[in-house]
Amino acid sequence: MNYKVNKDGFFGKYGGAYVPEILYKCVTDLQEAYLPILESEDFKKEYYALLRDYVGRPSPLYYAKRMSEKYGCKLYLKREDLNHTGAHKINNTVGQILMAKKMGKTRIIAETGAGQHGVATATVCALMDMKCEIFMGKTDVERQHTNVERMRMLGATIHPVTTGNMTLSDACSEAIRDWCCHPEETFYIVGSTMGPHPYPDIVAKLQSIISKEIKEQLMEKTGRDYPDYLVACIGGGSNAAGTIYHYIDDDRVQIYLAEAGGHGVDTDYTAATIHCGTEGIIHGARTLVMQTEDGQIKEAFTISAGLDYPGIGPMHADLAEKGREHVLAVNDDEAIYAGYELTRMEGIVPAIESAHAIAALKKMKFKPTDIVVLTVSGRGDKDVETYLNNKELAKEYGNF
Repeated sequence: MNYKVNKDGFFGKYGGAYVPEILYKCVTDLQEAYLPILESEDFKKEYYALLRDYVGRPSPLYYAKRMSEKYGCKLYLKREDLNHTGAHKINNTVGQILMAKKMGKTRIIAETGAGQHGVATATVCALMDMKCEIFMGKTDVERQHTNVERMRMLGATIHPVTTGNMTLSDACSEAIRDWCCHPEETFYIVGSTMGPHPYPDIVAKLQSIISKEIKEQLMEKTGRDYPDYLVACIGGGSNAAGTIYHYIDDDRVQIYLAEAGGHGVDTDYTAATIHCGTEGIIHGARTLVMQTEDGQIKEAFTISAGLDYPGIGPMHADLAEKGREHVLAVNDDEAIYAGYELTRMEGIVPAIESAHAIAALKKMKFKPTDIVVLTVSGRGDKDVETYLNNKELAKEYGNF
């Protein structure tokens, strides 16, 4: 079965580029330019040098002894939280800013939810001396105050978005509106495997460094280059795409992803798109979308600013539909508890997004010989206040 993108930008029936006429030239220029750039020796040399010397790759693959004993498996954590800027997002922004420079663009825009993509974008703009403007929902500006100040310190202009429920989806919509107004000089650095073709493919390819390293590190640590299970959280799907990229065609590897259940998939307060979404178009791509019967986008709800997107990357919509990846819904209380659990058992404070992946372990069954690789996509410094404010949720869910 073919899981990769086709020449028209579709993963099965999902994907494509549904964009306003004013953006048609920008998007087709990018479609024509991206593969020649990504495959050029020039690009690869600069990109991998920056990943090594600036980002700090390879990120460690850490054997979590106490958590392994608890869950009855051999659990390895892929430590994307140890990257420069504190998450996997920098892998993608380093690559896209190099593309922007090669395409002669002078102004960078981006959307952000939890702020990690915004920080990573502002960081590479400072590095490359490019003008940077970040669109962020007003709700997220308030709950991710530290990241907002980091972006400003790096020289970025922040645009708080006050439409809708003022979170990630609204920030995406506003960034696209801005792109429509300044198509010639602007490069939009999309943060996840969403948006019109070729963005889902670009982001997946740039994040695939994660699974490339997992193969090499597992061989060194276990004598084989594949795990029995891969686990990651999923919102738009960038860290999940990077984690699974080199294993998609390997049937020996089971893929489990954790999306944000919010208060529960049977409530109106959820961001579990795979569970609750139907086929539709959002931000330039055909995918699964949480929407009303007449096609209006529903507001996503979760405690996690990085997972509250009412859509899903088209690559993941296709993989889930074909049964290649299993998607579990993790509720707010389960995620908060899991964040405390990893902190207390391994001394690693995960981002609340990553805590959703940790919580998935409780919903899975393992054999003692199973090798499980779980991606800790970001660190929890940005979420300390949220953890503290919701400590009672974790206590209700179980002792830690």
